[in-house]
Amino acid sequence: MSVAEARSRLDAAGWRLLLRYPYVLAGSACLGLAAATAGRVSGGAAVLAVVAVVVAVAVADPRGRVAALALALLLAGWWWGSARLDALDRSVLAGHVGEAAPTAVVVTGPARDNGFELRVPARIVRFGGLVVREPVLLELPVGRSPPQGAILELDTRLKLPRPASDGFDERTWLRRHGVHVVAVGKEWRVVGHRGGVGGYADRVRAWLARSLAPGLTGERHAVLEGIVLGEDEGLSPELQDAFRASGLYHLLAVSGQNVLFVAAGILGLAWVVGLPRWLGELGALAGIGSYVLAVGAQPSVIRAGIAGALGSIAWLAARQSDRWHFLLVGALILLAWNPYTLLDAGFQLSFAAVVAIFVALPRAQRVLEGYPVPKLAGEAVAVSLACGLATAPVLWLQFGRIPLYSVPANALAAPVVGPLLGLSFAAAIADAVSPGAAAVVASANGWLAAYLAWCARFVGGLPGAVVSSNAGVGGLLLVGSSLTLLAVGGADRYLRRP
Repeated sequence: MSVAEARSRLDAAGWRLLLRYPYVLAGSACLGLAAATAGRVSGGAAVLAVVAVVVAVAVADPRGRVAALALALLLAGWWWGSARLDALDRSVLAGHVGEAAPTAVVVTGPARDNGFELRVPARIVRFGGLVVREPVLLELPVGRSPPQGAILELDTRLKLPRPASDGFDERTWLRRHGVHVVAVGKEWRVVGHRGGVGGYADRVRAWLARSLAPGLTGERHAVLEGIVLGEDEGLSPELQDAFRASGLYHLLAVSGQNVLFVAAGILGLAWVVGLPRWLGELGALAGIGSYVLAVGAQPSVIRAGIAGALGSIAWLAARQSDRWHFLLVGALILLAWNPYTLLDAGFQLSFAAVVAIFVALPRAQRVLEGYPVPKLAGEAVAVSLACGLATAPVLWLQFGRIPLYSVPANALAAPVVGPLLGLSFAAAIADAVSPGAAAVVASANGWLAAYLAWCARFVGGLPGAVVSSNAGVGGLLLVGSSLTLLAVGGADRYLRRP
């Protein structure tokens, strides 16, 4: 064999290695983005480092080429994350705190009523003579809420967000979302509605909110709206506390199961009407994108939406899917848009639960083997056990408490969550054709919503349902050791598989 042939084979081996382990590269980029939250780098230094690594890629051996490219992506992610954080920390309106002026704002999310005022996510487009496009928190008197997507005109006064109190630092939380000022107003009027992608998302959300439970009112409608749209505003404070105490509050955050039902429903509809699979996959892509836009930028739904979309793209491209790669791509997109997302409880809980399903679930299933438990119930308990152990440290560190009975609560709730989502989307589709049929479907779905509310109240009301931080760190250490045992066992099985 000639030297040229040997080198060619080495090059081919290197690129095969690169294609075989794409999650190493995606993980390196995520690590670089995450590093920016700990320390930022200047653009010039990062660019020079990346150039040096790219040069090393050209001369490295095949295995070194993968490592060099991973290092280049880490440095590039670090530089990009630093630039994004600098952009998020900049504010034009912060220099006008204390001033009042006629203002034009676009409502970008649903209003929340805390009993004292309405708090509305918005974006100021004009403040007096100043033309800007900066996100703010809009405070309005309690009363009618402005619709999402509406363009409002009103007089506002700018103030700083509230400082840390009672364990919550609102100013830091808002800053991590690019919000640096609060706009306080009173009388407002709608002068238009936003268009483009945002306007489309507003219309889809309004359609879902209107048609997912026609004829239902009160608590049952609020539970369905919370599970389908991730909106808990309609729930009473008592029921919200019950969902938290029982460990079922994650049901009110849109998850991968919602995205799965959207994609499966569209693919099933395409099959029923006889459309080719490729057209169904394109429809699934459009449906997933529409749903993600409608429910908003929640880490769990964006992660699930990206995974679902990549699954459809993988089928269209006839390439095998890789669940770890999809998970990392979801994290990469979220962190590239806002590296502060790494510090968000929703991001941490969502990704901890998915990693637990990937790694610890097989171990949890083996623990339950041999017990006289039906298969479906055993799977529900195993998922609840794995996810509960993985998310407990996050709940403790972020909120200072852990729901003690989350495993039995989720085992009780699991049988109805899938049917509830399916009936909700079925009612939304049926409402466009037959409002009467949609009302019948929604009425049946209301019983499932009532059952979930009962589960939350029953489990959340049990003695010792919540372990709080004043009980000491012993519980956290116990949870951490249990999670480590599950993770090591699951990782060993994953790494040793052929």
